Amino acid sequence: MEDDCEPEQSSWAHLPDVCLRHIFHWLDDRDRSRAALVCKKWSWAMYSGWLWKSRTITFYGRQSRARTLEFQSALWYVKKFAKYLEHLEIRLSNPSNTAFTQKFQVTMRGLLSHLGKCNSRLVSLSIKYLELDRLIWKNTVRAQFIKNLATFLKRMSRQLHYLSLKEARVTLEEGCELLNSLSCLTNTSFVSEINIEDFFSLHLPVYSSTLFHQAMSKFHSLVILTFNYNCVSDELLDILREQSAHSLCTLNIKCHVRDPHGQVVLGMSWANLAKRAPKLNVNFFFERVMKHDHLARILLVEIPVRSISLRSCYFSDPDWTMRPTLTNLLPAYWHVLQKLTLELNNGHELLDDELLQLILTSKRLVFLKVWAFLSVTFIERLLQNRAERKCILTTIKVRIYTARADSSEEDRLLRDIYRKFKYLIDSELNYFVITYPLV
Repeated sequence: MEDDCEPEQSSWAHLPDVCLRHIFHWLDDRDRSRAALVCKKWSWAMYSGWLWKSRTITFYGRQSRARTLEFQSALWYVKKFAKYLEHLEIRLSNPSNTAFTQKFQVTMRGLLSHLGKCNSRLVSLSIKYLELDRLIWKNTVRAQFIKNLATFLKRMSRQLHYLSLKEARVTLEEGCELLNSLSCLTNTSFVSEINIEDFFSLHLPVYSSTLFHQAMSKFHSLVILTFNYNCVSDELLDILREQSAHSLCTLNIKCHVRDPHGQVVLGMSWANLAKRAPKLNVNFFFERVMKHDHLARILLVEIPVRSISLRSCYFSDPDWTMRPTLTNLLPAYWHVLQKLTLELNNGHELLDDELLQLILTSKRLVFLKVWAFLSVTFIERLLQNRAERKCILTTIKVRIYTARADSSEEDRLLRDIYRKFKYLIDSELNYFVITYPLV
């Protein structure tokens, strides 16, 4: 191996630094290390801070020798290049036992401590799927991890812009401690985007918690907030209006059947927030919350709804009658709704006419994804209306459920429909339609 890249050796020696860095960007750690041994120039490229701005570390719950070596290597690199980090993502892959969670806690303690001491650039931190309410987390290990994370967030509170603790599953007290850590130094947090979807343990009525309201009142520049409907209350909407209306653009709200969602939220509270935050768009994601009276209590006309996703997750229930939702609730958003996702096991009711009428009524709807029992002729009618410019859809993704194991006839009809509207589909649509036997 030579110390320097000689011009006669290869044209690679003449690569501009910017090209060399891009090449190194696409290499994994092992290949980067090997490439760095080629010559001094390539070694210098290896230590370019540009390469180490973003990092993802995956902790594998089921260890093997190869995965352990990969993990050790990734962790070593993070510590070595920690000062360059701007975006860090920590992933847990199927944690399976208490030994793993204890090892994870000890490793994270060292990692967070090192980052807190030497890094002044980190603006984005994501630690997802901790599931701290599982029995594999011993109380002492869990408490120590939350303490270490809270200490780290205090140190980084002045520079962090994005934080995701999705599916942490913590108690109210633990969750509010972590949220308060972001404003500990100045009593104000300037984090602009936070993801606390499934952050709290299941079944908690967070909307009635004074601790939660106090913690959220410290956020003064929120742009995007992702959370659960069991956090929504008049008090929270008032806090967002007072503290973040000047910046707030997006609320992503998940409503799950296992979370309490029976609280009464006034339409006036939504109207006041929307008036003060004119850029606000709200995206709703419903998981097995399908009953009309439940949805009617949540989907108030004053909400500037941009996207709605209703998913039954293959469950079927005669009480889940979707017709009034399609005909009475969703048309109220005809002037704002842009994206609609319906995944329904609606074998007991056909919804072709109601769904088509909703699409034609929604003047801004550009994205449609439907998994449901529909007739094939629904697709033909939809495309005909799109060809006549009666709707502005640009994405159509449909999975037509059928109760028959053999769907060859439906498939043939779909091919005929595709050929009929091929000119439109190929030029203007992101189109994907299939049949799916659900027997």
